[in-house]
Amino acid sequence: MSPRLRPELDGIPIYKPGRPPAVADGVTAYKLSSNENPYPPLPGVLEVAAAAAQSFNRYPDLACTALHAELADRFEVPVAHIATGTGSVGVAQQLVQSTAGAGDEVIYAWRSFEAYPIIAQISGATSIQVPLDADENHDLDAMAAAITDRTRLIFVCNPNNPTGTIVRRAELERFLDRVPSDVLVVLDEAYIEFVADADFPNGVELYRDRPNVSVLRTFSKAYGLAGLRVGFAIAHEPVAAALRKTAVPFGVSQLAQDAAVASLRAEDALLERVKALVVERARVHEGLAAQGWTLPETQANFVWLRLGERTLDFAAACERAGVTVRPFPDEGVRITIGETEANDVLLRTAEAFRKEL
Repeated sequence: MSPRLRPELDGIPIYKPGRPPAVADGVTAYKLSSNENPYPPLPGVLEVAAAAAQSFNRYPDLACTALHAELADRFEVPVAHIATGTGSVGVAQQLVQSTAGAGDEVIYAWRSFEAYPIIAQISGATSIQVPLDADENHDLDAMAAAITDRTRLIFVCNPNNPTGTIVRRAELERFLDRVPSDVLVVLDEAYIEFVADADFPNGVELYRDRPNVSVLRTFSKAYGLAGLRVGFAIAHEPVAAALRKTAVPFGVSQLAQDAAVASLRAEDALLERVKALVVERARVHEGLAAQGWTLPETQANFVWLRLGERTLDFAAACERAGVTVRPFPDEGVRITIGETEANDVLLRTAEAFRKEL
């Protein structure tokens, strides 16, 4: 007889990472499937990480003291309002564990970040998925209407993954005004550094006078530390304290902590890289639109093509050409903005594929 496991785990979705590039003779392979930063770590970060590696025989600082202090200074918030974890997805799971259990509900748009249904089900909570509207945007009116007395947490992924669309300031403020004060709203801003829209609402400003709003961010994307797994939340003290309670002890390595601090101190170089990626994003978006593709405006480091039943065919064509994208079967593909050469291959492949439709 097997050990009894929690029934909530039955049928749980499996997180699907972006596939690595497929290597073929004579073809340079590029990975455009995981929204990674194509640049190496920021100046000085490798040296800091190498120094931290000399102490792998020791446990990291459990409280992430230096990183918490740096983040508190950077965002002008109390240190007690900071919580860290193993990437923003790790902190997201802590948020669900802190708020929702069996019989509770977690609301989010769909399609959105594919970890949301996984971490909700692990906690035993029920996912309430609210479809995106016809323009691939959050339907905030429908999300507000979905709130019940069982709702404990709402994720607003802004910019949204995988569509790249954003919720603008006025509509987000109206939505927050409609959410009961005992329901936590998490503004998941993993891609905020890539936003160029002046009407984008900075979650940190919204959190300041709203105790039920928390902000989720990561070092994995713009900062280029995806392999080190470090993310953080900014939240009022009761929520931040709960996140620290639910964190895996010593989950954020010392190498990750030190590299994150060094990355925060290299902001000028970060902004240069982000600017270059935003320029490439515009080039790819305009190139696809000129080919006749219909795609939403994106403020992230990726673009979204809704392809329906042709999704896997398109992904396979890209892989043959040397670029691996992220397909969501029967829905569409998310394509990371990568190196200029990779983006060129993607545009040529998309043009050839469209001519065959």
